[in-house]
Amino acid sequence: MATAPAAEAAAPKGGGSKKLIIIIAAVLVLVLVGGGAAVMLLKKKPPAEDGEDGAEATEAPAKPKAHAKSDHPPTFVPLDPFTVNLADKDVDRFAQVGVTLQVEDPKFADQIKAYMPAIRSNVLMVLAHKTAAELLTKEGKEKLAKDIMRESVRPMGIELDDEDEDDHAAAADAPKKKKKKKKAHVESPVTQVLFSNFIVQ
Repeated sequence: MATAPAAEAAAPKGGGSKKLIIIIAAVLVLVLVGGGAAVMLLKKKPPAEDGEDGAEATEAPAKPKAHAKSDHPPTFVPLDPFTVNLADKDVDRFAQVGVTLQVEDPKFADQIKAYMPAIRSNVLMVLAHKTAAELLTKEGKEKLAKDIMRESVRPMGIELDDEDEDDHAAAADAPKKKKKKKKAHVESPVTQVLFSNFIVQ
């Protein structure tokens, strides 16, 4: 009788250890399955993030392209430096002026290069009619820049309004100015005239 209870006592211990092994195995299986699932999810996320980054990278250039239509970097067309005698009557004065034209459309920059001899001739004529006193003031340089802008597009058949002529017309005859104002305003393809050097002697 003593051996039977001992056997019964031993049996639950053996069965208990088997249950413990099964529970540990089940926990390990769950941990491995959970870990494997986590690894799979983590592996899937980076490609998704890469895809998102790729999408962002695709969208990022698209945004600058869309932005570029309205605000892309301008194109600069440098002209060879000008050396010209000025219109001073009392003293021989001359100017050395470096001019660069800023345009928005690169195609128009190529067109400017095609018309360069005519453009240079027009700019030389503008400079030759200036006096040293006119060119030495800030206002004179600003007026020169406007004149160069107007004359640089004239060889291509683009006629810009001369503000000074309009001002003189306004002083002389207001109705004529109003008639000129009714004409459609022409936007210059040259957005700015930049001076790279400016020497008056």
